[in-house]
This record gives sequence, C-alpha cells and structure tokens, in this order.
Amino acid sequence: MKQIEKNDLFQTAQLSILLIYTIFSGLLIGESFLMGWEPWPLVPIVIGNGVAWMLHIQQRMTDEHRIQVITVFIMFTFFFYGSHETSTFDTVAVMSVVMILYTMFCIKPLITILQLLYYLTLAYDLLLMWNNGTPFDVLLISRTVLHVTVITAISFISRMTIDKWLQVLDSSHDEIEKLTESTERLNDFLANVSHETRTPINAIIGLTGICIDEEQNTERRNNLLSVRAAGRRVAEQISDILDFTEIDRKKLTNNYEDYMLSSVLNDLVNEIRPYKPKEIELIIDVDPAIPSVLNTDISKLRKILRHLIMNGIKYTREGGIYVRLYTIKEEYGVNLVIKVTDTGIGMTEEELEHIFERYYQADSGRNRQGGGLGLGMTIVSGFTASLGGFLTVDSKPGEGTTVTVSIPQKVIENESCMSLTHPEKLCLGAFLHLDKYPDPHVREYYNMMIRNIVRGFGIQMHRVDHVENLRKLLTSLQMTHLFVAEEEYATAPELIESLATKMIVVVIANDDFRLPKGSRARIMEKPFYCFPVAAVLNAEYVADDAVETIYCPGLTALAVDDEPMNLTVAQNILRRYGMTVVTANSGMEAVELCKAKAFDIVFMDHMMPGMDGVETMKRIRANNVKEHSDMPIVALTANAVSTARESFIAAGFDGFVSKPIELIELERVLKKVLPKSAVTYRKNNAPLPPEPAPPETVIPEQPPEPAVSGPQAQSVLERLAECGLDTAEGLRYSGDDEEFYISLLMQLAGESGEKREKMNRCYAEKDLDNYAILVHAMKSTMKMIGCDVLSERAKTLEFAAKNGEFDVIAQNHDALMADYRTLTDQIQAVCGGGSVPEQSDADDSEIFEFLPDSAAEDDGEVTEFLPGGEEN
Repeated sequence: MKQIEKNDLFQTAQLSILLIYTIFSGLLIGESFLMGWEPWPLVPIVIGNGVAWMLHIQQRMTDEHRIQVITVFIMFTFFFYGSHETSTFDTVAVMSVVMILYTMFCIKPLITILQLLYYLTLAYDLLLMWNNGTPFDVLLISRTVLHVTVITAISFISRMTIDKWLQVLDSSHDEIEKLTESTERLNDFLANVSHETRTPINAIIGLTGICIDEEQNTERRNNLLSVRAAGRRVAEQISDILDFTEIDRKKLTNNYEDYMLSSVLNDLVNEIRPYKPKEIELIIDVDPAIPSVLNTDISKLRKILRHLIMNGIKYTREGGIYVRLYTIKEEYGVNLVIKVTDTGIGMTEEELEHIFERYYQADSGRNRQGGGLGLGMTIVSGFTASLGGFLTVDSKPGEGTTVTVSIPQKVIENESCMSLTHPEKLCLGAFLHLDKYPDPHVREYYNMMIRNIVRGFGIQMHRVDHVENLRKLLTSLQMTHLFVAEEEYATAPELIESLATKMIVVVIANDDFRLPKGSRARIMEKPFYCFPVAAVLNAEYVADDAVETIYCPGLTALAVDDEPMNLTVAQNILRRYGMTVVTANSGMEAVELCKAKAFDIVFMDHMMPGMDGVETMKRIRANNVKEHSDMPIVALTANAVSTARESFIAAGFDGFVSKPIELIELERVLKKVLPKSAVTYRKNNAPLPPEPAPPETVIPEQPPEPAVSGPQAQSVLERLAECGLDTAEGLRYSGDDEEFYISLLMQLAGESGEKREKMNRCYAEKDLDNYAILVHAMKSTMKMIGCDVLSERAKTLEFAAKNGEFDVIAQNHDALMADYRTLTDQIQAVCGGGSVPEQSDADDSEIFEFLPDSAAEDDGEVTEFLPGGEEN
C-alpha cells in the first residue's frame, strides 16, 4: 500500500466522498422513515457523518487514518441500506460510485474491502429472499450474476488504474528528485562561481582605477572609465545572483537590527545618483510621521528600495519616478509602505503574470532598453516575503508602473523621523516654473511631495513661476527661505544672489551646476529626497557680522588616535573652541591618562591597533564608574556608513563624528553631549578669547611650519593641485587655514617613510588585522588633504583586509605604495621651500537638498501651500 500525502487528487477524493456520504445518508434517513425500517442504525449514521466532517475540517490524524475511519462508517451505512430486500439490486450503483471515488486514494486494499463488502451484502440479501420464499427464477439469477460481474470488473479496473498511477507517480517522483538535485547543483554552482568571481572583478575595478589615475590620454582614459563602469555593473549582477540563489534555495536568513530611515536613504541616494539620467526626475517623498527608529533587516530593505527605483529608471525614457514612503500603524508596530510609480513603458497583463519568474524580462524591446539579468522583481518578491510583507504591481502599457510593498516593522523610537525646531518662525518661498516639465505626471509628483511636506510639518509655502512675481512676493512677505530651481536661477542670478545675503537661498540643481565664486546660496543636488529639507528649514539665516560660534573655554579634551596627523587636526580644531587638548596615540595610553586626570570630553578613534576604540571606551567607563561617570566620550571614525551612528551609540558612546571632521557636525555633537553651562557663544566679529594653554601631551615633533607669503602661496596651491590634490577640499577640512594645511602636508610627507615600512611589513607577514588599521588611517588622511583617489584605493584594500581577500591586496599593494611615495615626494618638493598661501576663496557653501513645489496649473500668480495640504 502506498500513501500519497498532501496530494491535490487525494484531498479532492476525500472531500468528494464526504459530500456523497452526507447526501446518501440524508436520503437513506428519509427512505428509512418512509419504508418503516428499524430506526436505531440511523443514530450511528448521523454520528458517523459528524465525526467524519470534524476530522476533515480539523485535519486531525493522518490522511490514511482519517480515510480508514470514514470507510468504517461508509461500510456500516452501505450494509444497512443493502440489508433490506427492496435495495438488493440498487446497491450495485452505489458501490460502483464509491469504488470509483476510492480509486483516487491509490489504496488497493480499500478497493478489495469494498468489493468483499458488496459480496457479503448481496449474499445476506439472497439469504433473506430464500428464507422469505422468493423464487429464484432465471431473471433473479441473471441479475445477480450481472451485478457480481460488474462489481468484480470495476474492482479489477480500479486496482489496475491504481497500479498505473503509482507507476507514474514513482516515475514522476524520481524525475522530480533528479530535477531538484540538478537545481541544487546549479544553485551551488552559481553561488560558488559568484563568490569566486567577486575577487577578480574587484581586482579589475581596482587596477582599472589605478590606470585611470595615471592615464593622460583622453581617449584611453574614457575607455578605462567604460571598463570600470562595466566591472561595477558585473559586480552588481554577481550580488543579484547570490541573492537569487539564497531565495531559490529557501536559505534566506534575516538579520534584524535597529535603523534610521534617514541613514538608509542617504546611502541609497548616493548609490543611485550616478545612474539617474538628467532628463529623468526622481522624487523621494517621505512622510515626516514615520517613527525615527525602526527594526528590520536593513540590507534587505535597502536592496528592495534599490531594485524598485532602478527598475523605474531602467524602463522610463521620459518623465520621472515618484517614491512615496509612509507607515500604517498595527498592533505589532507599523507597516512600512513603499510605493514606487514611474512614467515608463508599462507592462501588459501577460507580462505582469511573469514578472516574478526567474530571469524574466517582458519583451525584446525591454531587454534592449534595460538589459540586466531579470532578477530584480524576483529578489524584491523573495525579500519582501522573507520579511513578512507583501507587494502588488499595477501597470498598463504606455502608462507606467506602480509597485507597492508593505513590510512589517517594530517601532523602537516613536518620535517623528523629521521635525522642525521653530515652524512658526518660517516663511518659505519658491521660485519654480514647473511647466518646463512636459510630462504632467512630474508636475503632479512635485505637487504631491510639497503637499505632504507642508501637511507633515504644519508650515506654508508661497510659490511663483516668474521673476516679476518673485519681486511682488518680496514686497509682501519677509521670507526666511527661498528655493530656486537651476533654470530659474539663470534667469535672475543678480536678484537671487542679493536675496542670499538676507535669507537662506537654496538652488535645486544637477551635479554639474556650479554657483559663482563668493555666492552665499546653497546647492541642493538632485535627485530629491526630503530628509535634508528638515536640515534646511531648521537652519537660521544670520548675517556675516552676526554669526555666532560656540565656545567652550576652560574645558580639557582628550583626543585619542594612533595617527599623528589626525591628532594634529584634532588639536587645531578643538583649540578654536577654547579647549585645552591632551593627546594619546593608543587606547592603553588613553586609559592611563583617564585614570590620572579628569577630562571634560574624550574624542576616541574607532580603529586602533591593540586596543580599539570600543574596548578603550569600555575600560575608561569601568575605571571611572564613580568619579567621572558623566564624562562624555565621542566616537571618531571614517566608517560613516548608514548604521555606524546607531552601532556606536548602542556600544556606549555619547556621540558620533565622522572623519574628516565637519565643523557643523562637531558643533552639533558638542551642544548635545556637553553641559549647557560649558558652552558659550560669540559673534564672528567679536575679539577672540586668549589662546588656551599648550597641550600637556604632544605628538612627536613635527617638521617646522613653512613661512611663505604673498603671491608665492597661490603658486604653492596650484603646484599641489598639479600633484592631484583637491586643495579646496583640503583647506575645507583644515578650517580654511592655509598655514595649517601646508603644515599637515609636510607632516604627512615626513611620516610617509615610517608608514610605508609598517604597511609593507604587515603585507609581508600577511597580518591583515593591522594592515586593515593602517590602510583605514591612510583612507582618512588622504581624504583630509584632498586626495580622494588614494583614499578610495585605501578603502578598497581596507575592506579586502577585513574580508580576508589577500589576493586583492597582493594585486594592489605595490601600486598603492608607489603612488603614495610619489605623492609624498611631490608634496615634500612643493612645500619644502614654500611660503604661507594667500587667503583662499574656495567655496565653502554647505550642500543641502530640498523638494520643490508646484501648483497643478501655473497662472503667473503666487501659489500658497497651507499646512492642511490645500493650495490657494
């Protein structure tokens, strides 16, 4: 006997038998009353029906055992019906139907039992006829033989059918096992190939980057850029294959952690920005009411967002993509809803039925336009299901596509993800002429975004579309912020620049737009996403002579870093705030200093050899648990990834500042972690307080600072720029202090020999842990002086060291060391006899992003967006 469990045919047969059994029982009860049959068997028949349905509905017992129980009740009912002389020759029809249904169970013994039951019932009836004196004529005998023959034939056919079915099922089972095994082997092969391919692809990307840096020929350089872009594309496809194989093998695991949506979107926008064509608008609209901290698998959430947006970009020739994120409250927390709408080519109903199939892309036209592996929606579907969510797709050919994803989330902090400090003080204006967008959907996307922002923040915005209307608006309102599109700025640059001296002016522009030298306006780079809007609106405009800077006189700060150059920068920056700075170049030294002296604040580097920043912080906390338990410790790290801030705060740090240090971010952290009594404010034009005392602990003696002046200084900066340095970026990280910037470069050049020796030693010994720390430090210092090329290459080797990919390091180490030495030798040659540069005019405007607004129709008048979301 072969049991076929969880088989659709098996379940169908069981339900069919129950239905027929119930109908037959009802008819039998009615016939029993009409014929005056004995009533007592009707009780077990009714009970049998109830028990049979209960077992089926509740799925109690195994399928086989349920069928055995039901069969017993059916046999009793059949025998009761057939045991009456009037039913003798009617039982053949009933038994035939029952045997045919039982054939679908593929259980041969049940067919035999039913056959014997029929013979027994017929024999019992014939015996009753004999006792009652019924004549056994030719008709009775022939009918008896015919009925016995029919049941015998049906039982034989049923058993033959079951044998054939079992053969087919066995054969199918073997084929399924072979196909499953082949699929597993294919998935294992894809996973192994993908893992093995990542290393040479990373090497190709890294080596191509080196060639790009060294190539002077424009045509060859462009070819190398194309090679690197292709390599990055292959790396993305490898990642998609790995995700797909995990989904297909049902081996997905979720890594739940707390996150802030602002961090996820920041990383995502930076990743997507290079792929967005200038002619396509990307609008990301986030509901300010979304909780500030949620919990889910961040990696899967980021990939879901990325695939949905990239699909929209891939299949949209003109118009735009609108991304709306909001939450719906539930008992377990919230559902995060992601709704992505594009104005692309759309899909037919037939294409919609196949989009979740592996490697599927709608048609050749889509393939030619978008390319790719066709795994995007499969990955989105698999990740969404893994996180307990669902998705829907709505699309029509030529009218675009809307994909909606809903993912359950736990709420960690329920406060709003975006808020304004003083919304009542804001008066917003916008100079945006949205008729320049030919697609009406794009205009509506902007309208929906600004309505949602206005409603969420409870503010108003006044929009105009012509310069004259802007002038009229200025006569009637005292605005605090003005948002201007790139094209509108070009129509009246003088007017807008004059307004930038009175209010915060933000220019919404593509990445190739540049403001004129000395402009006080700010650039908001596309694509739009709305978290920086809150930063823009929370910023207060102050005149040049009224800017207030925080000052912390009398405070003693400890700066801990294994990189002397970073300590020099920390000393220089912190002294500006009136602090006395003590330095330590290792975690152990910091622990000993904190035992001997109480500091008002500690700035701790994350990655240090021996004892890292986290362990050092915990030891300091443990040693000072009673005396200095309130001493704030701030993490300093170049690993400013989306979850870095949350992980450092969770580890026990009081604050987080990314390297290279941004003064705005540093001041924000100082205001947060220091007591209010320790922070004072002064205007920029006020006289500086006395210089704080020299630090108690100093770094090793540095080369003497150059003393240059006049026109020669500009030539030094120009010569440094010829060495590949972005001097404007380096000056920005040096607080626009040219003398300090030159001294940092000289310090870097003086220490380069020792640094190279350490890195070469770790490389030769394959000491990847310390090698990662050294290239991590190089990444930070190269970024600080304005050498992004070497910073990115050091970053590549840092991740390779952390992942144990020594072959990647082996392919890139010598070239990095050679270029590092070349750069430091050039710096030594340029700065060795230079003079102090003149004051730089480098643009130090902050970069913000904002979402523009539009009305449904432009009529040349002022359009007001009110807090309720309506327009005037």
